[in-house]
Amino acid sequence: MTSPFVRRRRLAVELRTLREERGLTAEQVAKRIHQSRMKISKLENAHIRPDLAEVMKILDVLEVTGEQWHEIIRIARDAAERGWWDSYGDTMGNRQRMYADLESGAKSIREYHQSTIPGGLQTPDFIWFMVEMAKAEGAIDFAPERLMEARLRRQEQLLSPNGPSYEVVLDEVVVRRPTAPREVMHGQLRSLIETATRQPRVTVRVLPLAADFTGRLLPKSAFFLYSFPDPADPPMAIVDTVSTDIVHIAHEEVMRYTQRYEHLRQAALSAAASLGLLTDAADQLQNRIESSR
Repeated sequence: MTSPFVRRRRLAVELRTLREERGLTAEQVAKRIHQSRMKISKLENAHIRPDLAEVMKILDVLEVTGEQWHEIIRIARDAAERGWWDSYGDTMGNRQRMYADLESGAKSIREYHQSTIPGGLQTPDFIWFMVEMAKAEGAIDFAPERLMEARLRRQEQLLSPNGPSYEVVLDEVVVRRPTAPREVMHGQLRSLIETATRQPRVTVRVLPLAADFTGRLLPKSAFFLYSFPDPADPPMAIVDTVSTDIVHIAHEEVMRYTQRYEHLRQAALSAAASLGLLTDAADQLQNRIESSR
């Protein structure tokens, strides 16, 4: 299905642009359809799911007709759709729900991670360990069992035959510096190798510690690049921070992260060499596990 999140963003831009072209304020439009200015503001910033009847009223106020009317209603209808993730509500966490939404309609996903295994490739044991770490930090905004269930469903959709092409650049630090118990980390590395080997649409590249990055800037945090089948749906860059995700749709910002990703990809090992490094790391970890018994 088309990502409702993406279509809400596109609808927001369309409505705001049309209103500004007509020389109307959000408050003026709100009064004419008997709604609050805040409601219009939330709709124009993609913060709420659109109501089709209200969108039609706004289009009447803006005197939109013909093919343009039908196109915007189509976008609004997609934006109002609900996906499987909505049945989880807040129990899977707001951030994970957004990623599930984006993945549902993506054509391609490219990611960079420098501190942990990508959520789309984590094993159940690794996921559960990360849940325990989050709980140790304090209050959590999700239900652990439901988050686990939703994460595995995300992976099922992401890795399905109809899923997007999926490429990850993983810093070697993630592989060499244990962030989970040895047995859990070993199982995670083996799973990465198996997925990258068996899934033709999945590519894992390792950025080696010795990579020469002279003259280039390393990203300060993990980020994701999404493209979509409909050329009218703009590509997105999502930046992962400790407490929130920053969404970029402006062309200049998306291109900035796209360029950063290409630099990372060029400096990373090939897919085959990356599998070799992951296999060596898994073998070394297995030897340490066996020697400690």
